[in-house]
Amino acid sequence: MRALTVRPLQRGSLAVATVPEPEAGEGELLVEGVAIGVCGTDKEIVRGDYGWAPPGSDRLVLGHESLGRVLEAPAGSDLAEGDLVAGVVRRPDPVPCGACAHDEWDMCRNGRYTERGIKELDGYGSQRWTVPEKYAVRVAAHLGLAGVLMEPTSVVAKAWEQVERVGERAWFEPERVLVTGAGPIGLLAAMIGVQRGLDVHVLDLVDDGPKPGLVRDLGATYHHSSVEEVAKAARPDVVLEATGVGSLVFDAITATTPYGVVCLTGVSSTGRTLPIDAGGLNRELVLENDAVIGSVNANTRHYRAAADALAAADLDWLERLITRRVPLERAARAFEASEEDVKVVITLT
Repeated sequence: MRALTVRPLQRGSLAVATVPEPEAGEGELLVEGVAIGVCGTDKEIVRGDYGWAPPGSDRLVLGHESLGRVLEAPAGSDLAEGDLVAGVVRRPDPVPCGACAHDEWDMCRNGRYTERGIKELDGYGSQRWTVPEKYAVRVAAHLGLAGVLMEPTSVVAKAWEQVERVGERAWFEPERVLVTGAGPIGLLAAMIGVQRGLDVHVLDLVDDGPKPGLVRDLGATYHHSSVEEVAKAARPDVVLEATGVGSLVFDAITATTPYGVVCLTGVSSTGRTLPIDAGGLNRELVLENDAVIGSVNANTRHYRAAADALAAADLDWLERLITRRVPLERAARAFEASEEDVKVVITLT
């Protein structure tokens, strides 16, 4: 069968290669790959900046944003042939740490976790793949290809859960949220914010293309000014930062009302220095009871929350997030940037 592979840490190694057919073990599903999504992590791996091959292999099958159709399920499974599923990305470390031992492997404390398509486990970017049933989550049948949004939605489902848990250190009834960045993560975070009944504001640099319309059609407000200007008008109780841009991160931290929560989901590049008034930042955080948290990855609980959020979303709106579909044999094109891109997916069938 065919699969999308790279040699980790080797730029220019992306290739569609022939790999062995998978065999489902005990308690595993055999799945026909439908599609994978492409995100910034995949692009880093393709550039040779990141990634680890499975032990004993020099190539890694890409694809952590998955969508597949069950071909075979173990006896007694809750899943059946024909069901759409997404596979969880991260696996607990073998030691395990306390978090992994309690099925909170997204919070692994010793870094020995593995990740499909990223770190020491082949991904879902092949025509067929297997996955233990406990790491598979059903995708609502009506979603079709839009079900490939499951993994990024799980990331923001976790972020919202973390915001709620931090907020509940005391009375917490947020009304307004600012999302910085209108990429897939930002738009899906805004979608869940709207589903929660919040007044949602989204900030991005562009003033044309598909993003402003996608935000407006959610019932949210789109901005392309500065964080400071938007914060003055919107007075957000919660900020979800989805760009990883260093200057925006620090602007976001100071953007909330008192007793606000800022959740950072974007991963910043290193090597750039920014002048920061550390004393003033500390003073504001302390005197306003503010909280700043980081959130990455997701566990099965968050995937299930994501499945519920996607099932409740407007299908036409979700389908508009997928701005390009690239067949597996032309997968390299999925990594070519386009100003009109929101989410690019690679189809496997």
